[in-house]
Amino acid sequence: MHLVEKHIILRSDPRYATLDAACFASKNLYNTALYEIRQTFIFEGKYLNYHEMDRRMQSQEAYKALPAKVAQQVLLLLERNWKSFFEALDAYKRDPSPFRRRPQFPTYKHKTTGRNVLIYTMQAVSRSKRTLARHLIQPSGLGIQMKTQQDPKAITQVRVVPKHGFVVVEIVYEQEPSSSAVDPALIAGIDPGLDNLIALTSNKPGFVPVVVNGRGLKSTNQFYNKRRAELQHALGRPGNTRRMERLTLWRNRRMERSMICTPSRVV
Repeated sequence: MHLVEKHIILRSDPRYATLDAACFASKNLYNTALYEIRQTFIFEGKYLNYHEMDRRMQSQEAYKALPAKVAQQVLLLLERNWKSFFEALDAYKRDPSPFRRRPQFPTYKHKTTGRNVLIYTMQAVSRSKRTLARHLIQPSGLGIQMKTQQDPKAITQVRVVPKHGFVVVEIVYEQEPSSSAVDPALIAGIDPGLDNLIALTSNKPGFVPVVVNGRGLKSTNQFYNKRRAELQHALGRPGNTRRMERLTLWRNRRMERSMICTPSRVV
């Protein structure tokens, strides 16, 4: 199975500017290729697949701004978006009732504020004795490093995901699932909720039922919604501020950590 190790790079981190510039370059290639596909589809009724777009884009500055392996991943992502569009369009033609409107073409990312994901396969990550052998991830062309706790042999790719006010670097690695003996006569029951996040019991002899307290998560979310509404009202228009971005980051990280570390009580 595939798991992810996340590294959050804030604006204050010296590596942020480099990663943000790379995400901006990814956006440029995405939009350039999207324009070519849309124009051909609209005026010629023909779809340009990944192989054709890779051939056409190689001479473009937007393509050359990224390592070739990374640029190819941007084009593959765009092709997946087009395939999703075609699948949705086919479903709409068969039965339009579940849709609010006819599926639309993949859209452009904003010219100045838009950013796009970067995917570095292991062919685009330094594998020298000075980097990966020391558990240091160094994506091609970026000149930055980050420490990983994973076995270098298990890492399959590195993703750079732009967010509002920060960047998330995801190190994807493989881990063999551990198997255990299963008794089909044993049953576990899980009841999710709000005040009690999870109630868990089982018919296994000696099993002690547990209840995971969800009030902390509920309180965090209520505070976030209230504070976010106050900041939005003070702004006076739709949009985000850095304070909102910091608040959202704080809430998301707290929720993720609480889901892992929330203490339980025995009933």
